[in-house]
Amino acid sequence: MAPKDADYLEIAHQRAIEKKTHVSFPQLKYPSLRDEGFRDYKQWLLGKSMDDGAEGLWRVHDSLYDLGQFVESHPGGGEWLELTKGTDITEAFECHHIAPIAEKLLPRFYVRDAKTPRNSPFTFKEDGFYRTLKNLVSEEIKKVPKDKLKCTNMITDGLFVALLISSALSCSTTNYWLVMGFSIVASVSLAWLVVAAHNYIHRKASWRMYYFNLSLWSYREFRVTHALSHHLYPNTLMDIEVSGFEPLIFWNPRKNMPFYANLAILLEFIIFPFLFITNWIRRMLVALLRDGLFTKHNGIYWHDLIGFSLPLWMYFASNANFYDVITIWLGILCGGSFVFFVIGANAAHHHPKIFKDGDQVSSLYIFILHTGMRVNLDNNNIKIIIIYWVTMTHLLYKTE
Repeated sequence: MAPKDADYLEIAHQRAIEKKTHVSFPQLKYPSLRDEGFRDYKQWLLGKSMDDGAEGLWRVHDSLYDLGQFVESHPGGGEWLELTKGTDITEAFECHHIAPIAEKLLPRFYVRDAKTPRNSPFTFKEDGFYRTLKNLVSEEIKKVPKDKLKCTNMITDGLFVALLISSALSCSTTNYWLVMGFSIVASVSLAWLVVAAHNYIHRKASWRMYYFNLSLWSYREFRVTHALSHHLYPNTLMDIEVSGFEPLIFWNPRKNMPFYANLAILLEFIIFPFLFITNWIRRMLVALLRDGLFTKHNGIYWHDLIGFSLPLWMYFASNANFYDVITIWLGILCGGSFVFFVIGANAAHHHPKIFKDGDQVSSLYIFILHTGMRVNLDNNNIKIIIIYWVTMTHLLYKTE
């Protein structure tokens, strides 16, 4: 979706330099804290709370609600509301609640109208494209066979079993080629398991979402960086999966970028294998240097340690010494990290024809322009689960 207006290009360049507003949406404030600190999920939430005018409550459209008493009884799990307190949750509310029941319940918690305009380009008008489509989707979802969820669960559990078997076998032999072969299978199994487990992160709390943490990553962090940031504001300045890679990799179009920006594909091959590990290290540093260890809603959580259960399993399920187990496990982590991020970077989210901040927006701009380009209707459950095969519907409706 490249800009065509030469005058716009110069205006866009000036906006990008000033960093006072979005480039494509000059009516929106430049996100607070976007380019500072560790660029972690808590910092993103804090910056969003500074811009959203929610006044310590939960904002939906132009109204403020006190959902504090509803946290424990929220059908999707209290963590969603705990994380988003003090922010504008309009996009999350619209996308995660396909059925109208939530909208009927919301007025019970009304406090007052918001004092400031929403810092978002989306309107969700009743007769607009998104809500019209959502109403149709709501009816179609009722027709989905109940066994579809069972199939998803079986595929995900199967990937977990494949990871356990291949990782244990990689430590049970001294033959180099067998070790490499089983390690590669374990790496791919881990990457696909993380992709599959991410689907449970979008939904209500489920024990399968903890599969995600076998990568040393955090499902809780991913709920913010992916579900609440990337899915709701793809490729805008509010997408932390874009800002998190800067200043090494630049997804959004900009003028006068560093020379190495043209070497992004090479940098990805260098960076991607280590992101599982570096994400865990960064999370621990944030807990140690900023949040305080083991403090409520901060610091380290018990599920941050789930990833270390895999090398323990490899050790007890094989005859290998501890050093060899750690070495092979780190190799599996790096391989899995590489495969996962290659899938993520090529799942149409960053396709050149997808909207990105910097593109010129027409009067026909709608929420769907943020979604992926590829929609495959071959009904292949495995493709859908492990490589984001139906990107558009996945981004538009998070509970599919």
